[in-house]
Amino acid sequence: MEIQNGCLAFLKEYQCMKNKKMAVVIDPIQSLNPKKDTSLALMLEAQNLGWEVFYLEMGDLFLKNGEPLGLLRKVEILDDLKQWYRSISTDLLPLSHLDVILMRKDPPFDIEYVMSTYILERAEKAGVWVINRASAIRDMNEKLFTSWFPQCCPPSLISRSIPALREFLAEQKKIVVKPTHKMGGQSIFILTQGDPNTQVILEEITNRGSVFIMAQAYLPEIKSGGDKRIILIDGEPVPFGIARIPSGDDHRGNLAVGASAKGFELRERELWICSQIGPTLREKGAFFVGIDVIGDYMTEINVTSPTGIREIDHFYGTQIPKTFWEKVAQKLAYSPHA
Repeated sequence: MEIQNGCLAFLKEYQCMKNKKMAVVIDPIQSLNPKKDTSLALMLEAQNLGWEVFYLEMGDLFLKNGEPLGLLRKVEILDDLKQWYRSISTDLLPLSHLDVILMRKDPPFDIEYVMSTYILERAEKAGVWVINRASAIRDMNEKLFTSWFPQCCPPSLISRSIPALREFLAEQKKIVVKPTHKMGGQSIFILTQGDPNTQVILEEITNRGSVFIMAQAYLPEIKSGGDKRIILIDGEPVPFGIARIPSGDDHRGNLAVGASAKGFELRERELWICSQIGPTLREKGAFFVGIDVIGDYMTEINVTSPTGIREIDHFYGTQIPKTFWEKVAQKLAYSPHA
């Protein structure tokens, strides 16, 4: 009976992967790096499973009389570093034409990004599964949302007050300050107590006290263990990750600014962090998430366009895009409006 039930479940999930349509909201597809881009990897796997694949840029989203529309660009994804896609057609269609939309536009997370989530929320009302859920993207600022899990994080402060930030620096002796809406290591500074540049850096990064920023205690493990990227799918971690090691005198563990990558297997502390945040991710509809961990502490929760799956697959022979779509199939089979 168990074997029979297992076969029926497999067939149900298999049927949910056939004749489906998916789209990804991304930056211009010609600007993506086919060697490392996560969106392309997910699109290629969907295509291999028989899905029709489309993409949109943010400017291709419309809301007309309450109906969400999109300029859907149908493409064939090619596993080729020189030509990674081929355009097939472009049509303005209701977003309800799709089964799944992946929202993977890179930050900055600004008011334009927020506007796009409102359109995607209307698509959800029309029956499309948006990954990650539009409200989750709005609610879960990638820096600030770590504060929902203080037990997992280093000492931190969210503030636009320069005196408060200076007091935090005096407490911690050495801190990292960063904007709340950027990515890829942009505008990240290390401040040490007594640094003569402290005042001007805080003035610049807070726009003279008018913009909230995040300050965190400096974690020296960044130099030896790197900034570790861990992927969670439907609240469950992939058992392997990548550690991004800063290059030379740079303090930033971001591949976009020259950090090198090495693989690692999740240890007990990292699995515990994932167990702490996993239920909340599922509850909020954050299906595909990348968290950053330095030493024993989580520093960011990435919900807009988490990356790193190609590097993890390279180191360990995993097939994260396949795992992703298998879990999508399970959700579609048993929760059609996941």
